[in-house]
Amino acid sequence: LNQGLKMIDWKKIKEDLITFLKTEVEKTGLKKVTVGLSGGLDSSVVAILCKEAFGDNLNCVLMPSQFSSKSSIDDAIEVCNKFNIKYEIISIEPMVSGFIKNMDEDKLRIGNFSARMRMSVLYDVSSREKSLVVGTSNRSELLLGYGTIFGDLACALNPIGNIYKSDLFEFAKYLGVNDSILTKAPSVDFYEGQSDEADLGYSYSKIDSLLKKMIDENRSKDELLALGFEDEFIETIKKRVKINEFKRRLPIVAKI
Repeated sequence: LNQGLKMIDWKKIKEDLITFLKTEVEKTGLKKVTVGLSGGLDSSVVAILCKEAFGDNLNCVLMPSQFSSKSSIDDAIEVCNKFNIKYEIISIEPMVSGFIKNMDEDKLRIGNFSARMRMSVLYDVSSREKSLVVGTSNRSELLLGYGTIFGDLACALNPIGNIYKSDLFEFAKYLGVNDSILTKAPSVDFYEGQSDEADLGYSYSKIDSLLKKMIDENRSKDELLALGFEDEFIETIKKRVKINEFKRRLPIVAKI
């Protein structure tokens, strides 16, 4: 996926991902999937792919908290209505309220806790439905560790984990995702006005252009500098990818 937007054959990728979803779910003997729908780009793309792959055997769950922006729910419902996806709304507000007094108003802790509450709800619904949880993290987030371990990173399978965020906008457009979602700034919606790119310090397009060269093409530091990337930017992203490696693998078990 690193040949630039013009070269990406979204039709083929869509077909391949639908095949992947059907094949992997079939292997487990299950027939249904459950997706947490946030009103953001990534989960909308995953929901549309799952709808095409599984039809009415897809169940979407909207899980607002007291910190979610209203537009998130509205946008998620709009996707469900447009693509005829069945959904339910389960608020995580009571769980978060019950624990928040222990968290010193620390936004990061509250956000991570909220993500894990959503995972708990999602896995409970998937158990009720005898289904698999499908993940919604893109390649940029996975490499940067921009996700909550055992929260939004928890899933049985992930169709978009090899697509960079900046490319996902093109894919979403191709799939017909609502304009309200395509045009809003990426946000994990931990609190009103939260912005992914402000948290990360750089835009996704800038980060992805470096990750494609650094990870996919395995370019050296000197080559990256020669390509025009700033030293500080390279080091910041490189460090971030390295320290978050633990989130991308299974827990390490001691060999004895």
